[in-house]
Amino acid sequence: MPREINYSILPEHIRGGAKRYIEDGIPPGDFLQAVFEDKLVTSFALADETNIERMFDIAKFLYNEAPLDCRGSKENMETWIGHKGLKWETKGEKDNG
Repeated sequence: MPREINYSILPEHIRGGAKRYIEDGIPPGDFLQAVFEDKLVTSFALADETNIERMFDIAKFLYNEAPLDCRGSKENMETWIGHKGLKWETKGEKDNG
């Protein structure tokens, strides 16, 4: 069983988008897409004032909470979306268990 992800680290207004992306593979908006693709400059360019102030927390969330396979590049994101997020990961565990 996958561990519980602590979304409370994130600013409240982006928690839903991050959760839908990680758990269901639903593509996030432009800002979160840049964040999950590890595009630092683009992330700051697309961030609102709150996200700029909380960028350290967002990075901490990616490092400590977000599954490694869902981040790091556009290709990783496309694969994650194609697999429908954690639903695929959980299904694989059930099939193998």
